[in-house]
Amino acid sequence: MPSYTGQNAQKFTFSGHESFPCKTLWLKKGYDFVNDGKDFNAPDSVVELGVGKNMVASIRYWFKVFGLNNESKTNWISKYIFDSKIGKDPYVEDLGTLWLLHFLLIYTGEASLYKIFFVDFQKERRIFDKTQVINFVKRKMIEAGKDNLYNENTVKKDVSVLLSNYCLPRNPQSNEDFSTLLMDLDLIRQSDKNSDADNKQTKYFFNIEGKRQIMPEIFLFAILSTKEDADNSIPFELLRELGLIFCMTDLEVIDMLNLLSEKYYDSLTYSDVAGVRQLQFTKQMEGQQVLDIYYEQGI
Repeated sequence: MPSYTGQNAQKFTFSGHESFPCKTLWLKKGYDFVNDGKDFNAPDSVVELGVGKNMVASIRYWFKVFGLNNESKTNWISKYIFDSKIGKDPYVEDLGTLWLLHFLLIYTGEASLYKIFFVDFQKERRIFDKTQVINFVKRKMIEAGKDNLYNENTVKKDVSVLLSNYCLPRNPQSNEDFSTLLMDLDLIRQSDKNSDADNKQTKYFFNIEGKRQIMPEIFLFAILSTKEDADNSIPFELLRELGLIFCMTDLEVIDMLNLLSEKYYDSLTYSDVAGVRQLQFTKQMEGQQVLDIYYEQGI
C-alpha cells in the first residue's frame, strides 16, 4: 500500500459516492457481498444488498476507498475486520476500529479530499467554512498543474459528504441521521457562529481538544503502515504529519511516542537529543501483529 503522502494523494478524485456518506453497516455489507463472489455491476445487486441503485454504487465506492478490496476481491485487512467467522470487529463496535478505518481512508489516497483536508488544509486552518475548503482544493490542483480537471460542483459535493461523515447533524430528522460510520470520532464540529455576517456560511472546526482518544496500537499500526521497510528511523516531521490524520497536536504526538516507547521498549524508542527528534525501531514489527495485540485486549 502506498504512503499517505504518496502519489495516490495526487489523483484528485472527488466523485463516486453518489452524495451518500458512508453508513455504519455499509462496509460489512460490502465485505459479505464481495467475499461471496458477487458483482456490484450485476442486475441483481440492488436486491442482494437491499438498497437502491445509487446506494449500490456508493457502497462499492466506500468499500474501495477505505482500502478493503484488491482487484474486486477482499484483502487481508477487510477479512481481518469484517469476516463473520474470524473478523475482529465485523459490526464496528469498537472505537479502535473506527480510528483504524479513518486512517485507512486517508492512507489509501483513493478519496483524494480526505488527505488534502486532514493533513494539508489542517496545517493552515483549524476553523473554516465550506468555501475555504473548496478554494483550498482548487489551489492545490493549480499548484499540481491539474486545474483543468477542477470541477467546483463536484468538489463542493465531496466537501459536503466529508463533513457529513464526521459531523453530528445540526437538525436531525430521524435516527438515520446518526448512522454515519465515522461520526463517533467527533473530529469535526459545527460552530454556533457563522463565519461572517455577509455570507452566513456555517463555521466548522477541527475538534482537537474534544475528539475521542486514539489507542496506542492503532497509532503504531499507522506508523508501521507508512514507513518504508528499510527505514528504522522516522523523523519527527513525518510523525507530526501522521498525527494530523488523527487531529493530534505536537504535544499529543510526543506523548504518544513516549507511551509507545515505554510499552514496547524492546522494539522501539523515541529520542530527543540535541534537537533531533526521531522514533527508532530496534526490532522488526508487523502491523497485523500490533492489531492482534490491540484486539486481544478485548472490545
